[in-house]
Amino acid sequence: MFLSIKNVPKVSWSSNKPLNLKPKISTFFFLCFGLALFGLGEGLLIVSAAGASPWSVLAQGIFLNFGFSVGIITILISVVVLILWIPLNQKPGIGTILNALIIGLMIDVCIKFVPTPEDYISKLCLASFAVLTVGLGGGIYLVANLGAGPRDGLMIGLQKKTNLPIAAVRATLEITVMSVGWYLGGTVGIGTLLFAFGIGPAVALSLYIVGKNFN
Repeated sequence: MFLSIKNVPKVSWSSNKPLNLKPKISTFFFLCFGLALFGLGEGLLIVSAAGASPWSVLAQGIFLNFGFSVGIITILISVVVLILWIPLNQKPGIGTILNALIIGLMIDVCIKFVPTPEDYISKLCLASFAVLTVGLGGGIYLVANLGAGPRDGLMIGLQKKTNLPIAAVRATLEITVMSVGWYLGGTVGIGTLLFAFGIGPAVALSLYIVGKNFN
């Protein structure tokens, strides 16, 4: 089933190569649509107040120990992750650039217009929905094959090197990052755990659905 999927599927609207500056309209549309869903999910996780994503926990932990701002640390983490792409033979594309722009915009929209639930159960439900939304958006934009974001590119590169299922690779990455961030003093909540353990299967499910229905 979807948990064993090992490759990002190619469909009719997938680009032939990541470094494609003139993609088909359908390819560009699904890239932006997937990134918008991804950013929506990230924003909803923040709004849920149930716990930040593992990479945010890492940034927080580094901030507490070294004093740089969380924003600067987040940028530096992205740069380090992109450097790790080199031995993994990952190639950037317009999706790598749009990743930051569209996701950042959607996070701001969520924070501005979506209220935080008052009761704990509603917060957990929103956090769970957020993880599924990030996974769905991640699968859609990865299939467009116009360049992954730093974290997703690292996931794909490691999957190709290890030949392990995508769900397992992503879950291992998120759990490792969360653990390091927590060790450094970052705050881990239920939403963080939901993201760390759920994002791998969520991305794999999205890739499975897209691959089955758009070929």
